[in-house]
Amino acid sequence: MVVAILGLAAGAVVLAVPDPRPAVGAEAERFAARLSRAREEAVLSNRPVAVEVTPTGYAFAVFDGRVWSALSDGPFGPEIWQAETAVAPEEGVRFVFDPTGVAEPAVLTLARNGKRRNVSVDGAGEVRIDE
Repeated sequence: MVVAILGLAAGAVVLAVPDPRPAVGAEAERFAARLSRAREEAVLSNRPVAVEVTPTGYAFAVFDGRVWSALSDGPFGPEIWQAETAVAPEEGVRFVFDPTGVAEPAVLTLARNGKRRNVSVDGAGEVRIDE
């Protein structure tokens, strides 16, 4: 009897333990904040800044007038999506902010465990998160 009660208690604890990964909404918020920071960097440095999104993660680049080069200083290190996160479009997307902060409109959808969030950038470079 004691073993059965311990087994039930252990099962309840395992079921109550939350998923250690942040929810897809939290991941979308973090990505949107980093997009906003990339826009600020483009304006402050007076150089175009790009955020290249792939199915596995994203990275930042800066244009010096001739070539694009990786941007990894401060908050601009490359990031990997949490396990089982899917992006749409599947081939990824490239967000580019020019030195005035404007951008080509683009939308990225993050999905995991049946939940999804759209992160969009409009023509003025404003970043939004939608369900």
